[in-house]
Amino acid sequence: MATGIVLASNASATGNWFAWPGGRGEFRVEATFGGGTVKLQCKGPNGTAMDVGAAVTLTANGGGIFELGAGEIRASITTATGVYAMALRVPSAAF
Repeated sequence: MATGIVLASNASATGNWFAWPGGRGEFRVEATFGGGTVKLQCKGPNGTAMDVGAAVTLTANGGGIFELGAGEIRASITTATGVYAMALRVPSAAF
């Protein structure tokens, strides 16, 4: 069973940081984009927000796969409204 973290629920602005246990995940988003972007970010070594990558930078409803070590993540929202975003951990045989 996948472990899911709700990153945004009917949001229109970047929200809080959430603990990510590490490993492979899927970032899923539904929103009214209106030319906006919703992207997955992680905290860098100095506490700065860092974009995770192109596969999880969305301009339309959908999702993308990412892989990160344990740390903090969030959904960064620019212009989009009514944003619902989540990160689902993809189970592996090792975990």
